[in-house]
Amino acid sequence: MKKIIFLLFLIIFFSCKKETSTDEPLQEKEEAPELIQKFGYTLDDYKVIEDTIRNGDSFGEILNKHHVDYAEVYNIVETVKDTFDVAKLIVGKPYVILAKKDTTEKAQVFVYQPRITEYVVVDFKDTISYRFEKKKIKTVVKTATGNITSSLSEALDEKGLDYALVNEMSDIYAWTVDFFHLQKNDKFKVIYEEKFVDDTIYAGLGEIKAAYFEHKNQPFYAFNFITDSTKNISDYYDETANSLRRQFLKAPLKYSRISSRYNLRRFIKYYGRIKPHRGTDFAAKIGTPIMSTANGTVIESARRGGNGNYVKIRHNSVYSTQYLHMSKRAVKKGDFVKQGDVIGYVGMTGNTSGPHVCYRFWKNGVQVDPLKEKLPSAEPIADSLKTSYLSFIKPYQQKLDSLIIE
Repeated sequence: MKKIIFLLFLIIFFSCKKETSTDEPLQEKEEAPELIQKFGYTLDDYKVIEDTIRNGDSFGEILNKHHVDYAEVYNIVETVKDTFDVAKLIVGKPYVILAKKDTTEKAQVFVYQPRITEYVVVDFKDTISYRFEKKKIKTVVKTATGNITSSLSEALDEKGLDYALVNEMSDIYAWTVDFFHLQKNDKFKVIYEEKFVDDTIYAGLGEIKAAYFEHKNQPFYAFNFITDSTKNISDYYDETANSLRRQFLKAPLKYSRISSRYNLRRFIKYYGRIKPHRGTDFAAKIGTPIMSTANGTVIESARRGGNGNYVKIRHNSVYSTQYLHMSKRAVKKGDFVKQGDVIGYVGMTGNTSGPHVCYRFWKNGVQVDPLKEKLPSAEPIADSLKTSYLSFIKPYQQKLDSLIIE
């Protein structure tokens, strides 16, 4: 009996051992491949054709080339015409066709990207529909520093930075730094945003959060601060909460050079004698936009004698400005203009030997040199906001101060 029980034990033991041991490797579970999603579609479900709009392309011809007959194209155009003008496709802009994967390869969806940050979808698989989408934008905060050797644009270009930074910094400091006379070894530091779509595609410059500019050994801080959150109004102020803006821009053109200064003893070749020059000439290409240097009302817009096409603006009871030799005027008498508004374009009308704008500046009815005037500052931050402002800028100022200029 004992032998029988022992034999049964051995049989059970070895049968269990056989079940729990195997020489075959474990099979790993295969994971399903990740499906590619884009524009709200699973791209694996379609034949995907990517292309750009070429000269001579039309919406109808593009779809017809991808096996959509003209009768169907007509229905698509009629359905979406109130929201999408198919005649306004821009040469060079990308588009995507999502087509059937069968032998017909007939287009089902047309995706057009007029800008890097947005796209439109025309879907005609079953019913015809249209939608406009904005891509999600990722914002990255970055810093940059530099020494000026000749110009701000060259300094930024050497660093491989977006040229838009030149425009933005010129605007921020237009009232405090003379960009026509930057000095060698002027310095800058800036904290700014860059925008990206699809994580890696550059979509342009964002907001400049804070900046530092050292001009003629004088430091100028700038901090962007929202003064009215309901209307999202913001401006740039310095480290003591004073506005960087002045009542007037230093120049009526964004980029140019001073070709002739205010000079009461200037010899003018055109007249062959000394004749006072009571303006400041800014040379630029014909057609360059001319801006009003301050808010005001247009009191003259005419063409007359040696002035050629000109505009004169009264800013208040003390100050007026005048802009001569325009190729074309963009405002009329009685118009109210804001600082920075385009009022005309550089030309050569009247007595002039080259394209420029002669900028004249009146103070209490007397023409003066605007470059020598100490113009009044704009209003500082309201006392009620000053404490929160100083607290807000503290980390930005510390960051700027810690940046090493290379």
